[in-house]
Amino acid sequence: MSVYRFKAIRAAQAPEHDVFTFAATPEQIWGFAEIERVGREDNGNLRGFQRHQIASHIKEIRDYLRRDDALLPNALIVAFIGGVKVKDRGDGVVDVEIKAGDVKPGFVVDGQQRLSALSGVTKPGFQVFVSALVCKDYNELRQQFVLVNNTRPLPKTLIYELLPTVEGLPERFTARKFAARIVDRLNFTRGSSLRGEIRQHTNPKGVLSDTAMQKLVMNSASDGAIREFIKDGDFENRAYDFVNAFFGAVESVFGSEWIGMSPKTSRLRHGAGIVAMGFVMEFLYSSEGATTRPEFERNLELLKKYTAWTSGQWRLAPDDERPWNGIQNTPSDIDLLTNYLVRSMKRALRQPRQVANS
Repeated sequence: MSVYRFKAIRAAQAPEHDVFTFAATPEQIWGFAEIERVGREDNGNLRGFQRHQIASHIKEIRDYLRRDDALLPNALIVAFIGGVKVKDRGDGVVDVEIKAGDVKPGFVVDGQQRLSALSGVTKPGFQVFVSALVCKDYNELRQQFVLVNNTRPLPKTLIYELLPTVEGLPERFTARKFAARIVDRLNFTRGSSLRGEIRQHTNPKGVLSDTAMQKLVMNSASDGAIREFIKDGDFENRAYDFVNAFFGAVESVFGSEWIGMSPKTSRLRHGAGIVAMGFVMEFLYSSEGATTRPEFERNLELLKKYTAWTSGQWRLAPDDERPWNGIQNTPSDIDLLTNYLVRSMKRALRQPRQVANS
């Protein structure tokens, strides 16, 4: 039997519950609490409540925690069923005594990925906050788990919009952060072909999806033109100029299908259309060297007769013909539309050359 003692601060909330906070090392927390993951008994009954570990997320947290300046201000939430005594010292301060034997009295309700990450970090004396509550039984513990984890998350649009202004974020935000910065410039730079067009947390009147625009930029930065710009320096300005020129040409060539239209009235303004047209942009750069608005315009004119953004039919394949609004914002539909547009663009480019060579 191990005994853990902490000085804690108690919050006055529901009179029948004890809620308090203290600081503990990861080793101490593992000593009195466990992570009980959801599963099924042989008879089919549900046991546990925690979701599975997310290895990539844990690695990301662990990589961050290895930094000398790493902070973890968010408290883990641990619920106890027995095994804990709370003694009032006055002014909201309490002494907490936790007894743990073969069966641990605490269950991690929130923060399991953080605690798992901490177990792989060697930082003697590093403490985290533990917010604890005492439940009368397992049912109440599960109830608290559902309530704690059912809070409304921050809107993605807000998080993505904040990214360009935040430093020191985990690696997975890096590509999104660059894309978000380019999208910000496209949306708020005077003279931009997309000024005010992109829907963001601070621009709810925009109609183009910010995530679709970011996807277009991320695709280019990963495997396309922007990736080449990065090698040459000044890539952010070049990336902005490149995407801005392309959509300036889109507006010019597809005017009636672009200007004043919404994703519901034109698939060109739809997330699927935006992402798919990004691959047309990449193709024109790689095959024709297009980087300026006139260069994009000249080539997009050739593509126009193959499109059905606001009416007509998409002849995506011999056995796949759809009405203009039959394309949805799904990975499979985006792939189909992308392949169709790039294939049509190649065909359109071959025709003038064949005529010239005849």
